[in-house]
Amino acid sequence: MEVENGASAGGDDVDADIIAKTCLLGGFSEANETRSILSSLPEVHGDQRTTEHVTQRFLVIMNGYQEQPHLLDPHLEWMMNMMLEYVRREDCPPSLLHLSFKFLYIICKVRSYKIFMQILPHEVSDVEPVLQMISRQDPKDLETWETRYMLLLWLSMTCLIPFDLSRLDGYLMSTGGKKEDLVMNRILAIAKVSKVKQKCLGEFLDWSLTMISQSRDTSVRDMVLDGALQSLAKLFKHGKRDDLLQYAPTVLQCLEQKRLSESTEAMLRKLNVKLIQRLGLTFLKPRLAAWRYQRGSRSLVANLSMSLQSSSGAAQTPQDSDEQEEDYDIPEELEAVIELLLIGLKDKETIVRWSAAKGIGRVTGRLPKELADEVVGSLLDCLSFQETDSAWHGGCLALAELGRRGLLLPSRLKDVVPLIVKSLTYDEKRGACSVGSNVRDAACYVCWSFARAYEPKELEPFVSQIASTLLITTVFDRNINCRRAASAAFQENVGRQGTFPHGIDIVTAADYFAVGNLNNCYLNISVFIAGFPEYTKCMIDHLTAMKINHWDCAIRELATKALHNLTPQAPDYMATTVLPQLLKMAGDTDLHSRHGAILACGEITHALYKVALQTNRYSYSGDFKRRVFKIKLMIILFFFFTVCSLIEKLSLSKLPLKNDPVLSEIYNRKSLSLLLHVLVSQYTEGLKSPQILTRCGSARALGCLPKVMIHNKLSQILEGLEQMCTITQKEGSFTEARRDAVRVIAQVCAKAGVCAHGRPDSVLCSENAAEVFGVLLSCLNDYTMSSRGDVGAWVKPLMCCLAQQAAEKIDRYRAHAIKVFLRLLHSTDPAIPHIPHREELLHIFPTVASLNWKAPSEAFKYITQLLGLPEYQYHTLLGLSVSVGGITESTVHFSSQSLFDFLKGIQGDSETLGQFGDTLLRIFRDSLHNDRVSVPLLKMLNQLLNNSCFEIFTTQENHQFCVDILDLCKEFKKSKDISKLSACVSVFCGLIQFQGKVRKRVLSQLLLLLCHPFPVIRKTTANQMYEMLLTYDDIIDAEILEDVMTCLSDTNWLSDLAIVRTHRNQLCDWLEVPRPQLVAKVTVYHY
Repeated sequence: MEVENGASAGGDDVDADIIAKTCLLGGFSEANETRSILSSLPEVHGDQRTTEHVTQRFLVIMNGYQEQPHLLDPHLEWMMNMMLEYVRREDCPPSLLHLSFKFLYIICKVRSYKIFMQILPHEVSDVEPVLQMISRQDPKDLETWETRYMLLLWLSMTCLIPFDLSRLDGYLMSTGGKKEDLVMNRILAIAKVSKVKQKCLGEFLDWSLTMISQSRDTSVRDMVLDGALQSLAKLFKHGKRDDLLQYAPTVLQCLEQKRLSESTEAMLRKLNVKLIQRLGLTFLKPRLAAWRYQRGSRSLVANLSMSLQSSSGAAQTPQDSDEQEEDYDIPEELEAVIELLLIGLKDKETIVRWSAAKGIGRVTGRLPKELADEVVGSLLDCLSFQETDSAWHGGCLALAELGRRGLLLPSRLKDVVPLIVKSLTYDEKRGACSVGSNVRDAACYVCWSFARAYEPKELEPFVSQIASTLLITTVFDRNINCRRAASAAFQENVGRQGTFPHGIDIVTAADYFAVGNLNNCYLNISVFIAGFPEYTKCMIDHLTAMKINHWDCAIRELATKALHNLTPQAPDYMATTVLPQLLKMAGDTDLHSRHGAILACGEITHALYKVALQTNRYSYSGDFKRRVFKIKLMIILFFFFTVCSLIEKLSLSKLPLKNDPVLSEIYNRKSLSLLLHVLVSQYTEGLKSPQILTRCGSARALGCLPKVMIHNKLSQILEGLEQMCTITQKEGSFTEARRDAVRVIAQVCAKAGVCAHGRPDSVLCSENAAEVFGVLLSCLNDYTMSSRGDVGAWVKPLMCCLAQQAAEKIDRYRAHAIKVFLRLLHSTDPAIPHIPHREELLHIFPTVASLNWKAPSEAFKYITQLLGLPEYQYHTLLGLSVSVGGITESTVHFSSQSLFDFLKGIQGDSETLGQFGDTLLRIFRDSLHNDRVSVPLLKMLNQLLNNSCFEIFTTQENHQFCVDILDLCKEFKKSKDISKLSACVSVFCGLIQFQGKVRKRVLSQLLLLLCHPFPVIRKTTANQMYEMLLTYDDIIDAEILEDVMTCLSDTNWLSDLAIVRTHRNQLCDWLEVPRPQLVAKVTVYHY
């Protein structure tokens, strides 16, 4: 089933900022099919074609569990046992062995090798067979790498079991089948070599460093470089420090010279950081820092015994860490290691920052107290406003790692907590959006780790800051993941610290599920939390400082509504502190701040009025009234709807404004007229701006003007919008601006009204209507007029264009076009003249019935009837071509079915069918170079041919319709579009039913495509020709039919062209079609 998490932030009952759709599975539903596939491997391994089919099907099944691989866990063992049973057979052929390991690799890839290797057999008896199989592998065989991968994984698991080497008394077989030395002897021969570790280890490290040094392009993920870095990281992780210490400086020097931190490949940067942290741990002796802060013990028994001792009065005094401090030997290279890890914390990829943070935590745990404190200081430098959001995120992750390991001492909390509080509300504007959700999420992780790391007394001085900021993030953060992370961190602190005010009550109200809905957080949960005085003012201050001016309009609106709801909690604070701040912000140059402040003023004023009715306390001073209405007229005009909302709230608040001198000044007629002229001129000039956002904003602003402001300015506004719609290619496409201009033309004309003999600068009349319709029709790109006549001259193309849009594939556009079409058709006041075929249209659409025109099942049965009207046939068929040849199943089904029903009704009328064919050919020619139409048109034509819609044409030899279609399809022979070429193949196979010489021409085109440069086209052509011969078995002689079909089915059309061409030429001979001749390319040299 589909689960949708979130929607628009301003929705009624859904959240959000993030929309995620996932497919949730309940179990491994294909278990029986999988068992059947695995059981068939011994029978299919020898047939390449069947093997490919089975492997592909198994891949499809397994890939469906990439998101939920744990569902495979109950079935892993039986799947593995079935395939290992095959490979353990003494007579197992190589093809079956490789196929079995390939299937094991597919399972391993989906479930991850760390999980899968745990279920691999690891008895002593498995060591010898695994070694035997590995010794038979060819490392240079690129086709069987999965076998070597799984064998090495299996061997790594068997090596973990201790056993007596005398049990390996078998022989390894050589390639010639002769017995070699005992397995045990061969292992001992290597193990007895003196200094084997030093020799092999050094050689391997030399090879690895050589591979790293010689790799050139680090912008592409090099598999050799990748493997060398991974193996070195594993080696320094699991190897003995004494053996590796001498090589560590050399490896570090090589990495510094390679400068992998500057690579554009994220995985290489991550492996670089991973290896560097392992080198840092190698430089330092393994130890547990004596100075670290400890809370409790990892053992539950020890914790319980400690609590009993403390309850009986036996107090524990921590020993002085300075007395336990040992001598540390800190090599010079460690400074470079820490510096590189700090650089990794600022990386642009999360996986690199997370690896660096863990490295900082591990290395710091082996440092003396003074050096560890310096590391903490460097991390705090990452949390400065000069740094990027990546540095803030990496710094928070590292601090969380230090905190949970006890390496961040309580003495540092006074420096750390204020920065973490800032991180919880970190939000940096970037263009039209912001960044920082990852920083806030990491800050929640820090708070979560502090709750588990410190005793309540250590965090007590910071409880107020942490609790209030966590709650602000819980209810006001735009990102659902951050809200839930903050809720979890708050809950952890309530449970482990027990010092957060009203913690239990708040956790109950703001749990994981409750904070998932943004509206609920802002409008309900925030009110509940603000009911506790400790959190009231901080929540109001946060909304005023950070959410009123947020870049997201929906957040600004929710913030103002939240302020309205919070006003009863602190009415004095709102009236004396918040409102004056908002009035200042209302004149701010930042548009977001201005918009939010005006809305908030209205909401708070209305809320204060409600409080006044209940308490009879509040009255509005003259100074307040004047400050509210000294918002200048330009602000009012720019935020027309916003200030309308303000006026509405002030009116509901019954603010006494009659005969106010400020209002009288604002509404002075002369100054108002001048400002209106300046405003409209400013917006019309903005329509010519080279910036697309300025164009869109100016157009939308014109669309929001009221009728009184459009009066006497209509001609000026329409002229600017028309120029915006007909912009030249030199200035750019400006698609969004053109869209907005068309919308605004409709809005402005609707507000201005219609009067046939009115003034063109005030209303839509006979003088400017033709011009307006001309712009709208030119934007449809469907009909062009060279001259502009009266209104009636534009009705015909307008109705035809609407008919085309009504037959298109997008549901909402189709529904809107039909509604406009019907509104024009059934209009009576005034009646629209010059509508072609009005009577027939009224018969098709007798009433404006409330049908669901978005539903293909209801719409197309009416739309296809327009094909019978000559004036509408071209445009309707053009729109239907896109629908019938589309990809949406329901649209394709109902549109094609309605089209077939129409054609079935005219099968007996050759003249009408001929007219339909001519219209189809005309559309084909007009759209030859328009892929949006040509590809769906080919698919529609294939369906028409397959359903025998032109059967009366096929009885005539060399019918012109077939000849024209063939010639038009040949225009695509040089195309590189796979979908277009595949559609042409289908059409050619459908044209084979036509009689005469044209049939040979069709076969010739198909045989040409059998040697197309694209292998997939060759294979598609062969498959479709095979199906064509099954359907039309009378087009060639029965004597050669079987040979032709065998050649088509058995030939590997994906092979080289030289091989394929031989089989194609044989088909040409059988079908009596001239062999295509290779034409050499001629190069002309100019001297």
